[in-house]
Amino acid sequence: MRSTDAHERHASARYHRSRGAALAVTLAFVVSLTLPGRASFAKESEPRYSFAVIGSTLQSPADEAQTQRLLEAIGREPDISFIVYDGNLKSGKEACRDSLFATRQTLLEMSKPALVFIPGQHDWADCGTEEAGGYDPVERLDLLRQTLFADTSSMGQNPIPLVRESEVLRFRTYRENVRWQLGGTVFVGLNVPGPNNHFLYAGGRNGEFEDRVIANAFWLDHAAEYAKRHNARAIVVLLQGDFDPERYERPERFAWLRFGHKAKRDGFLEFKRSLVKLAETFHGPVVVIHQDDDRMHAGFMIDQPLRNDKGDLVTNLTRIAFAPRNPQNQWIQIDADLAKRPAFRVSVQNVPKSLPLPAAPALPSHNEYTTPPMPPSMPAVPGSAPASELPPILPEPPRAPSPDTGNSNDGGSISNGATYRYGPPDATTGAYAPASGTAQPSGVYPGIGPGANPASSVQRRP
Repeated sequence: MRSTDAHERHASARYHRSRGAALAVTLAFVVSLTLPGRASFAKESEPRYSFAVIGSTLQSPADEAQTQRLLEAIGREPDISFIVYDGNLKSGKEACRDSLFATRQTLLEMSKPALVFIPGQHDWADCGTEEAGGYDPVERLDLLRQTLFADTSSMGQNPIPLVRESEVLRFRTYRENVRWQLGGTVFVGLNVPGPNNHFLYAGGRNGEFEDRVIANAFWLDHAAEYAKRHNARAIVVLLQGDFDPERYERPERFAWLRFGHKAKRDGFLEFKRSLVKLAETFHGPVVVIHQDDDRMHAGFMIDQPLRNDKGDLVTNLTRIAFAPRNPQNQWIQIDADLAKRPAFRVSVQNVPKSLPLPAAPALPSHNEYTTPPMPPSMPAVPGSAPASELPPILPEPPRAPSPDTGNSNDGGSISNGATYRYGPPDATTGAYAPASGTAQPSGVYPGIGPGANPASSVQRRP
């Protein structure tokens, strides 16, 4: 009797293994048909590269010349492979006019290196405020998809090819979500804006938010599978919003039984769970880069704050939050050498003071936008105002404190600048080695203080 039961269990196990293998092959085949992949990263011979990250440099028309100089300074660096403009082509006080977006797009196209633009809070989510013109945020996002995200390649004078999520029929509208690869690393750009991922508290279905959460989760899942199939060595995820990774919420089985005041809904909750799943699927280093709401003395911060549903720290995921003291004159530079350990080095670089402001570029005028005429069959309604003058749909979010612009120094790095490093797990055990380093003389960085386990070593730049 026991031998018969053992035989049946063995046959059942063989059946489930063969069935699971067939499903895995089928899934891989379907994904390969949906989004054709590039050559395997194992064939890549150059694991070293550098890229620059900037964001929120365009707060008024006066910043356009300085941003152009910033792009020119980055373009003079021979090791920079591409630039990521991580959100906010405009400030929250500028109207979301078509002509303004056209002006800023023309400016970004002047970049000598390839430039990848990630949409941010002020680019569309805040367009419903009175200061931004009272537009429909979803309509403004659709405009960006038809203009700034229309091409299959990046911006800049030397564009690189991008894979857009819109190539998947189910997510054909999400042209802003992109993927590209370089030097054994898969890069993912996502539309995750601050301050709360455009979660609306009004009644009814939160359609835009709910649909985008599903699209973002799919794009992260696909990136993990893509990286595994192509033997990638790291994944870098870029977004604009500060997703508050320190805020950990364990799923509640009987939340409906709780009465009383509910806590503020975390609009980034689903995104954080998608990141945890990404890090569990892909066992190599995962780096998440985003803007921070406050200016930082060092210009950026590195830590490992994300936890899974069990409360355990996600050890192969590292967060880089950046907020330069002078965004128009500083950029975040990330140097990667995947053959070394640690693999990534982060630093702040400054625009040389000797570099003059460029001459006024031939940009479209900010006042060229005119309201299109109404169709003849649409009679005018006396006393009604145009859509752009309607009251804001959402209450204006709280303003971040005014930035400390400070003076930058020469020589390409801040005077007390720091270099942060972290590396991939051990090839045999898969465990991460404990980080080490020396503390900064100017003080302790947030998340890397005494008693904390830093995500990476801290070294002074030579």
